[in-house]
Amino acid sequence: MTATATTAVGFDPRALRARFPILARRVHGRPLVYLDNAATTQKPTAVLDALTSYYTTSNANVHRGVHTLAEEATALYEQCRTRVARFVNAPDPRGVVIVRNATEAINLVARSWGATLGDGDEVLLSEMEHHSNLVPWIMLARERHVTLRHLPLTADGRLDLAALPSLLSRRTRVVALTAMSNVLGTINPIAEIAAAAHRAGAVMVVDGAQSVPHMPVDFTALGADFLAFSAHKTYGPTGVGFLVAKPELLERMEPVAGGGEMIREVRLDWASWNEIPHRFEAGTPNIGDAAAFPPALDLLEELGMAAVRAHERELVGYALERLRALGWLQLHGPMDADSRGGLVSFVDPEIHPHDLAQVLDTYGIAVRAGHHCAQPLMRRLDVAATARASLAIYNDRDDVDALVEGLVAARTYFGLA
Repeated sequence: MTATATTAVGFDPRALRARFPILARRVHGRPLVYLDNAATTQKPTAVLDALTSYYTTSNANVHRGVHTLAEEATALYEQCRTRVARFVNAPDPRGVVIVRNATEAINLVARSWGATLGDGDEVLLSEMEHHSNLVPWIMLARERHVTLRHLPLTADGRLDLAALPSLLSRRTRVVALTAMSNVLGTINPIAEIAAAAHRAGAVMVVDGAQSVPHMPVDFTALGADFLAFSAHKTYGPTGVGFLVAKPELLERMEPVAGGGEMIREVRLDWASWNEIPHRFEAGTPNIGDAAAFPPALDLLEELGMAAVRAHERELVGYALERLRALGWLQLHGPMDADSRGGLVSFVDPEIHPHDLAQVLDTYGIAVRAGHHCAQPLMRRLDVAATARASLAIYNDRDDVDALVEGLVAARTYFGLA
């Protein structure tokens, strides 16, 4: 990263690496170049320390005890809820349901809000959705005979908004879209679509798994009714995620799992439900990982999400420039950095993406290869799979240069250079 670029975004990604212990390791004798951040980000020392601290000083079950450890554990768990609400500007922490991941969050909406749908109702999705925002609605359609419709894509990998008026109608009950494609990098105009959805009488469900960690996300300004994202893609632990929702909608929803904590009163043949959000959090939750997530949000707030977005926009622009200059790669998604997040999916027509990723790994470069849980999108792109390099706050131009050198070396390895 040049000194000028570092000053422009307000932080030095190379200096940040010292706060992520795993980035100091070597892979196959080479420095790790981690470019698989869309799958999961690495964890800073502050998160690791918080996880250790919870289990060594405050480990107890939450909401059910009056002893010191139980009260400390409950405070840490509820602090996570409050911090998440603040981070995405949610109107009320009562609208934050702590779940395992974004997938579970979307499934919760599809099962609970979806229970109000029936014959003749429609759900509008898109061709670029992750399976996590397709399969729950497919399951709902099978169970309740709901019709699924899909926004098509333009040739350059954007949502075809010209088709939106013909797809939205009074039959549309839910519009569920990703804020940023995990394959194309496309940043979608969610606020504009949410306004149109509301005019049609539909609720707006946003898959924020790729957007929340990488750009400013304001739940209220977005016009979302439901927003899902995961801690593990946001520099936090695995196994904890969030459904952020308007509290008045959660109040109208039935729980989807029964057991401890989600109840108000239970008799042998009857039960009533707890207040929100607890009615959706049956059983002992993932307390330790929830307690360890706030330091990840502290780090992002320290850097500033506008600066995070500026850094990744500059870096993906550089990556697009370098990768296009190779001449042989097929790149997918918008070709301007302003329209996409910090990831690039590409295909070498002479090398299978899995083979390409394995060769890159021998150089210490970690990328993802496959269908990226987006098989319908792969069919739309007419490819079986792609390789994907995804960027984060600790990546810089040197990492992009290493990727380019690795792609050239792969061609040499397969006798194509």
